[in-house]
Amino acid sequence: MTTLIESEEHKSLREAVAAFAQTHPHTLNAEDNTRLWQAAAKLGYIGVNLPEAYGGGGAGITELSLVLEELGAAGNPLLMMIVSPAICGTVIARFGTDEQKREWLPPLADGTRLMAFGITEPDAGSNSHRITTTARRDAATGDWILTGRKVFVSGVDLADATLIVGRTEDARTGKLKPCLFIVPRDAPGFERRPIDMELNAVERQFELTLDDVRLPADALVGDEDAGLLQLFAGLNPERVMTAAFAIGMGRHALAKAVEYARERTVWKTPIGAHQAIAHPLAQAHIDLELARLMMQKAAHLYDAGDDVGAGEAANMAKYAAGEACVKAVDQAVHTLGGNGLTREFGLARLITASRVARIAPVSREMILNYVSHQTLGLPKSY
Repeated sequence: MTTLIESEEHKSLREAVAAFAQTHPHTLNAEDNTRLWQAAAKLGYIGVNLPEAYGGGGAGITELSLVLEELGAAGNPLLMMIVSPAICGTVIARFGTDEQKREWLPPLADGTRLMAFGITEPDAGSNSHRITTTARRDAATGDWILTGRKVFVSGVDLADATLIVGRTEDARTGKLKPCLFIVPRDAPGFERRPIDMELNAVERQFELTLDDVRLPADALVGDEDAGLLQLFAGLNPERVMTAAFAIGMGRHALAKAVEYARERTVWKTPIGAHQAIAHPLAQAHIDLELARLMMQKAAHLYDAGDDVGAGEAANMAKYAAGEACVKAVDQAVHTLGGNGLTREFGLARLITASRVARIAPVSREMILNYVSHQTLGLPKSY
């Protein structure tokens, strides 16, 4: 029942975050975004999933996704919550050394430091097995030397370091295996270039170049032989949080449309009285609520330690939320007509933003592939 009915504690958290988010102006620039991030962190919202021993809230992805959803519903989504506390914070908390936890978890929790996450490459989008960023050891010093490229890395300019997915050679098999490395923003040979996006978002996207970036031995996160386990420990929360991001955005758009449909009067009747307007909005609400249920299931499974079950549910939640968000935004814009494309109502920018949850961090087609062969047992097409 925990995934169906929220506890009083969760209801109180939801109400508190919603009230907090409403008191802040929409984050339309980096300065507003930073102020909102720091204010949210001060209240314990940013690090709610991180261990109490390191200054976090000691809760889980369930609570963190709730926070992001409510921020988004108020029109103030913080995209880097998906990356910094959810992916990077989770991976370091679960697999990092004691020193890495002491160095990174407290500032990630209190908002004084951020971390980005680099996995996608120009020639390795959905296929992580084709990642060509490699890490080799310097036999003389024990240092790691990273070489490669990454694309569509969010918020690198805001981050103090980037958690990079590279590959090392297995001495036993000669095959490459994934490993995670903490790369400081000022590391020599680590360069970033902004990607020119037609996306109105505070958090910019970057292409990264790693040209023989030398890192100390302790830059490796966790066990060199547990790369896939560690990688998916971060990717499942990423999918849950992307679902929260999408649901919050969809709720925000829907709320604007409902308010407009109540007040906009044509021929002496509010347009919301007409079923051609009312029914699509009701359907959008239903789809968002259904997506939220799957998101909550995925978060609860993850927090309970069921990585396999969480993987299936998180992919489904991300798919459902992405679809529901796009439909909600589209219907909201359509409800407002020409007003839906004005800056005054702020819906037009969501037309592009809502597609992000469909595309990233994994496409809906790859999720359908996953469900086809992992859940239904059908043969792979690739």
